[in-house]
Amino acid sequence: MAGLEHTTAFASPLGASMAVNGAGRPGRPGYDLDSLLGVAVQVFNERGYDGTSMGDLAKRLGISKSAIYHHVESKETLLELALERAHRGLFAVAEEVQALQAPAVAKLERLVHDSVLVLVDELPYVTLLLRVRGNTAVERRALSRRRALDRQVAALLQEAIADGDIRSDIDANVAARLLFGLVNSLVEWYRPRSNDAGRSIADTVTRVAFEGIRSAS
Repeated sequence: MAGLEHTTAFASPLGASMAVNGAGRPGRPGYDLDSLLGVAVQVFNERGYDGTSMGDLAKRLGISKSAIYHHVESKETLLELALERAHRGLFAVAEEVQALQAPAVAKLERLVHDSVLVLVDELPYVTLLLRVRGNTAVERRALSRRRALDRQVAALLQEAIADGDIRSDIDANVAARLLFGLVNSLVEWYRPRSNDAGRSIADTVTRVAFEGIRSAS
């Protein structure tokens, strides 16, 4: 997934236009928008978004608050940029899956598998996304977009049930939440390893979800 560009304005699919100052006004050497955002997300995850002040971010970065404002106009802008980065990968996967010429159950497996890959690749950002509680307008928009993904999963499950590929005695909406509850639980225990790109974890999650853990023998 491409990094966030350092441009004059960031056009957010969430419906807000966020001011981001251009490259002509850099902060302390070594901090561009990408690296600043990465540190901000770490602090948000450690302290909680509501419990983090711009002063906390400045202290962690070792720069002044005014240097942060050279890049973004507010703490909320940082949150929106971070949540958009998480959503970008997840919605890219959803769009690719919808375009597949395949049965619903195959689309569903691909959606689960590749969502795990996004989570592994963008772990701090997806972790932040999963922890938002709707206390701000930015968070409420993020929750709304998450519910849109839930509806897509439920629709695929209903289609797979109608196709006879998924058992018919389950509630598609409940199953959708359970499937992505399994995927999302990775943020609580997964820790990146230098030799692990996440594909083996994605394969295991998909097998457990769709084949079960019972031996065929």
